[in-house]
Amino acid sequence: MNRIAVLMGGVSAEREVSLTTGQAVCEALTTLGYSVDPIDVGADIPALAARLTPAPDAAFNALHGRFGEDGCIQGLLELMGIPYTHSGIRASALAMDKAAAKAVFRTAGIAVPDGKVVCCGDAHGSMPPPYVVKPVSEGSSVGVIIVEEGSNAVPLSPETWPFGGRALVERYIPGRELTVAVNDGRALGLLEIRPYQGFYDYDTKYTEARADHLVPAPVDDDVAAQALDMAERAHAALGCRSITRADFRYDEHGGGLYLLEVNTQPGLTPLSLVPEIAAWAGIDFPSLVQLMTEAARCDF
Repeated sequence: MNRIAVLMGGVSAEREVSLTTGQAVCEALTTLGYSVDPIDVGADIPALAARLTPAPDAAFNALHGRFGEDGCIQGLLELMGIPYTHSGIRASALAMDKAAAKAVFRTAGIAVPDGKVVCCGDAHGSMPPPYVVKPVSEGSSVGVIIVEEGSNAVPLSPETWPFGGRALVERYIPGRELTVAVNDGRALGLLEIRPYQGFYDYDTKYTEARADHLVPAPVDDDVAAQALDMAERAHAALGCRSITRADFRYDEHGGGLYLLEVNTQPGLTPLSLVPEIAAWAGIDFPSLVQLMTEAARCDF
């Protein structure tokens, strides 16, 4: 492969993060000697198709959120016959739909928090607190609300909930934030996130000095082994390929380990978790980008 189109930006709530990921990928690919064509993806699909003609050797998908990691851009690239990074259409669509992914994980015997999809106006009061309300199909903790015991939750409405008419309500799992990076079906390592306050929300993820990242995570060996195994099984159950990141909550006071979600388009920003885990595993950032690029393919 020589000419690589890097797709970044997009139209989701994670546009700015995607631009940061895309810039880092472009710099790495240039360092590696590839010919790089950065493309800021917008809502004009014919214009995007024109930018991809003649076809590059591969497309590096640096998009996050809707259209970028829900199977849509993957479908366009399949139709154009352009090999692309990360997971294919089916795995991307499944992973992005948190309710569908939870059903797959349960079938695979992987522990997930109890939860249900409700109309957004019925989200509060549908489960005893503490519970979590989250969009069914968003990433980067966009829109996540934690409702604790004794709090007065304001009913969601189209004005306060710009994520469609549905919401996923889940039982809140107390404990520690853990995450596993998986490459080509094999877990690379386990990292613990310790936010200085609150939970690992969007601002904490993308603002310096808001959390400590500990790799390898300081947990018992059996807990680490269980997390790595669950991440690999979740990756396989969804049919993912290349890089994914599995996020967990670990209740060390008897609750155990729960898988929250699998991210098929994990961030590659200076504050992102997958590059940190890969570096601990002996894979520097340019090498990580090269692994992902050389694994690009179409599924059909």
